[in-house]
Amino acid sequence: MTGFPSVFTAGTLIRIKGFGLAVKAFKQFVEKHPGSRLTIAGGGPEELRLRQLIHKFGLENKVELLGPIPRNQLMDRMASSDVLLFPSLRDGGGAVVVEALAAGTPVLCLDVGGPAMHVSEECGIKVNPSTPHESIEDLAQGLTLLHDDPELRQRMGEAGRRKVAETYSWDALGNRLMSIYDSAMAM
Repeated sequence: MTGFPSVFTAGTLIRIKGFGLAVKAFKQFVEKHPGSRLTIAGGGPEELRLRQLIHKFGLENKVELLGPIPRNQLMDRMASSDVLLFPSLRDGGGAVVVEALAAGTPVLCLDVGGPAMHVSEECGIKVNPSTPHESIEDLAQGLTLLHDDPELRQRMGEAGRRKVAETYSWDALGNRLMSIYDSAMAM
């Protein structure tokens, strides 16, 4: 495998989720890697603006807007993708990031909010959100790094699965809550 063809992102299509940044970064990336595709799952008020941006960049054959899809299809798409690109500018939780990690899909996100808390250098790449221009360039470089190193993608995918199993499984959460409870009771 010399690179990947499949970049995925998902969420409510609102400006703060950074889907415009995803399309702009993908544009830079796909110029050097024309076999790649970006799939965006979700619906919302930014859909028209994203369609216009995709048209402006001539990416109609490279970017697919799925609209909202059922959870099982979302999980299948995520698991079959090579990377989750999630440039949300403000996201308290970022559940889609945890779902990608559980699916063994490396994550490329901005180093802010919930997604940044979930992603470590073992399971993904975090980009400093300095200026829009620099963020777009850094996201495109992250895609290139993952494209050029399939072994890195595999290691990150495996590390993501382990992280979710060790941190977010019901057993792990229950054990953590029990530890907090035991500490509180010992006081």
